[in-house]
Amino acid sequence: MKTGSGQIQSKIITWFLTITRIAIGWQFLYEGISKILISGWSSSPYLAGSRWIFAPLFHWMAGSQGITAFVDFINIWGMIFVGLGLILGLFSRLAGAGGAIMLLFYFIAYPPIPGYTFGVPAEGSYLWINRNLIEFFVLVTFALLSAESQFGLDRLYKRLKEEKVRKPVPDSAPEKEGMTGRREVIRNLISVPAFGAFAYALYRKRKWDSFEEKLLKVQGIDANSGATILKFNYSTLKDLKGQVPNGAITYTDSGGNPAKFELSRLIMGGNLIGGWAHSRDLIYVSKLVKTYHTDEKVMQTLALGEKCGMNALITNPQIGRVFQKYKHEFNGKMKFISDCGTDLDFQKGIAMSLAVDADVLYCQGEITDRWTDPLWDDPKKRTLEQRMELIKKGLEEIRRHGKPAGIGAHRIEAIKRCVEFGVKPDFWVKTCHNHNYWSAQPDAPWRDNMFDYDPEETIRFMGTLSEPWIAFKVLAAGAITPEVGLNYAFTNGADFVCLGMYDFQIVEDVNIALDALGKARDRQRGWMA
Repeated sequence: MKTGSGQIQSKIITWFLTITRIAIGWQFLYEGISKILISGWSSSPYLAGSRWIFAPLFHWMAGSQGITAFVDFINIWGMIFVGLGLILGLFSRLAGAGGAIMLLFYFIAYPPIPGYTFGVPAEGSYLWINRNLIEFFVLVTFALLSAESQFGLDRLYKRLKEEKVRKPVPDSAPEKEGMTGRREVIRNLISVPAFGAFAYALYRKRKWDSFEEKLLKVQGIDANSGATILKFNYSTLKDLKGQVPNGAITYTDSGGNPAKFELSRLIMGGNLIGGWAHSRDLIYVSKLVKTYHTDEKVMQTLALGEKCGMNALITNPQIGRVFQKYKHEFNGKMKFISDCGTDLDFQKGIAMSLAVDADVLYCQGEITDRWTDPLWDDPKKRTLEQRMELIKKGLEEIRRHGKPAGIGAHRIEAIKRCVEFGVKPDFWVKTCHNHNYWSAQPDAPWRDNMFDYDPEETIRFMGTLSEPWIAFKVLAAGAITPEVGLNYAFTNGADFVCLGMYDFQIVEDVNIALDALGKARDRQRGWMA
């Protein structure tokens, strides 16, 4: 027989288990219902993003529309029935087992093991143990607990069933027995007001969501311009039209033999990832961009780019730390093209790039622009000829390490100067965009939103070169739409395009690039790669 303190402790444990079960059930139920409310929700991107030892199984599921539809059905209705069972305490052992199985699958799809965590949002920092695994053990516990251990409909049904088979009790204190019975019923129906609270909370949220939708439809509200509420539909992997095709850069390997470096026609740009935003007088933007791009977000972005067929990133050697973390710890296959840009020192940039094991190196456009300018006031007092010799030696140093060596530039005059001095890279990296945007003012004393100062001459002269051409700044740092910028670059001779992208832009930009490549088949300059 339990003592008074033992009875109090038992009641506390019973209430604690009941509240814990209802809380987890609430989460499951809302997760299931929210997937119904989200138009076009599919588990396909989640399945396709798995990278652990069971990844082939999940990828196979994502590759079949029929199987994906079945998985979607199991996810949605499984969560709803598990949630209802846990909230109401009805078939709670079965609900606990079902929920535990679902969580186990979620865990093995994306275990919190270094190298397998990107592609899915994380609520915190995890190492081996995450919320899915913790809730898995909790639900296994509920699957093993008897109905007597917690209040709910299971316990009520069990008590009522026992009452029917129990012999009549002599009329000693009948009023007390009746009061105890009513209290027991009330305790076991605690899940009913909990479910009511859930329904009310869902109603209020849907009411607010409906208000937002109506607000966007009010006549006079423009969802694309002005100081209004914006609503975006982001493309996901299921919207991808295809993989980015490859070209190749011919170079000399470490053994002195001709080799080809396969490169996707669309290349990821590293300015946004590194926080270098051309935001002019919006001084907070670079910090905002850098804050968004945590190490984990950068690696998620690279992983998504890989899934879309892009195999290279162009960026500064300072990003080498994160890139190598992605490459080795996360088994990433993307290549690192370094611009060797640091302190206007090509040789120093080469050393830094080699230290972080860059796959391809080239002379940054800003360095080339200044070093090839006869009127540049060189802080080190070197002549034009001396600087041109340093560019040649830099290319030779890169080639000694068996890597492709290139030259970048913003000004077409810099490219012409290199050709004039006999500098012959394996590839060129040159800006390419039109001037059909309001802030492009060639005659203004300031031109800080222009990167290709002479578009017509760029197209003409680059068309005379036999080396592959990687076009960059094709959107003029966000002043031109991807549809216009990518079509312009590919149609006018670029063999590859480097494009800075946020993760939520990647699929849409790849689709636009595929369309642009299709339209550029008959362009005037042939494909040099």
